[in-house]
Amino acid sequence: MVMDSIRGPVTVREVADPNVPADGVVVSVRATGLCRSDWHAWAGHDDIALPHTPGHEFSGVISEVGSDVEGWLVGDRVTTPFVIGCGRCEWCSRGDAQVCPHQQRPGFTYAGSFAERVIVPAADVNLVGIPDGVSFEAAAALGCRFATAYRALIARAALSGGEWITIVGAGGVGLSAVMIARALGARVIAVDRSHAALQTASEVGAEHVVAADGRDVPAIVHELTGGGSHVSVDAVGSEQTASDAILSLRRRGRHVQIGLLPSASGRSAAPLARVIAWELDLLGSHGMAAVDYPGMMALIGDGSLRPQDLVQRVVGLEEGARLLPEMDSAPAAGMTMIDPQLV
Repeated sequence: MVMDSIRGPVTVREVADPNVPADGVVVSVRATGLCRSDWHAWAGHDDIALPHTPGHEFSGVISEVGSDVEGWLVGDRVTTPFVIGCGRCEWCSRGDAQVCPHQQRPGFTYAGSFAERVIVPAADVNLVGIPDGVSFEAAAALGCRFATAYRALIARAALSGGEWITIVGAGGVGLSAVMIARALGARVIAVDRSHAALQTASEVGAEHVVAADGRDVPAIVHELTGGGSHVSVDAVGSEQTASDAILSLRRRGRHVQIGLLPSASGRSAAPLARVIAWELDLLGSHGMAAVDYPGMMALIGDGSLRPQDLVQRVVGLEEGARLLPEMDSAPAAGMTMIDPQLV
């Protein structure tokens, strides 16, 4: 899938095979998720070079291995975070590759996974092996949405059992957060404008759902929780959704911003008067490093977490090219996966 212009048609055509880096691998893509972040790239909210192939969350099988790679072989089943750390800086050295200042991101800084093959640089730092019991679709969901939600709730918000959490947005990352929060024993309120998405949120663990149809979402949350949620998440990325999430908190609550907030100025409005008066914590979350995957993968392997349940459909590249420009206007419940081998 190739973008030749910002907000223009996305076409499917043959391109040159990627060259394997000395420190990297080429992965034959078996599943890759169609994510709202890919829509942001198509819409021009990221600095990309045209022509460009999007796609940033994927799984597959290693087809080529660079000369300097030590830990991986052709035929290994793998996935990777959407943030590719350099493996050499101080942040990578301490396990925080998700904030590496020299990071690369497939589908943004180089050709992504909406293709038959994609490269992963610094493979010994960034690849994650897929256990035999985990499907390619489930593993692909981890690269961005599921892993982002997992780290946001556990490492950033420190969500505990019994706490209330409001999750604004029930797309892929929001539903992932609902599932993970429920597994942690939290009490979940999901907010979305789509009734289909809210139905799915109920099915994967939301105790209450709230339709974002012009009603006062924070007031409804405060009534349901007796004073507001302990944790809130904006899984969409707009001034309205971020504000609703923050204002849904109780005093001393914690807000995690996952959804991107594009604006012409590069700055985003937030209800800071409430943040100051109620001593709220505002936390950013940007994916999860490969070193942190084993704990999450173990929970998926034993069935405690089931990201595959969030996959609503699997399509080929041609259908994916049609769906990408429509993501902002016609969001689907759950996740859409692309299999480049489907015709």
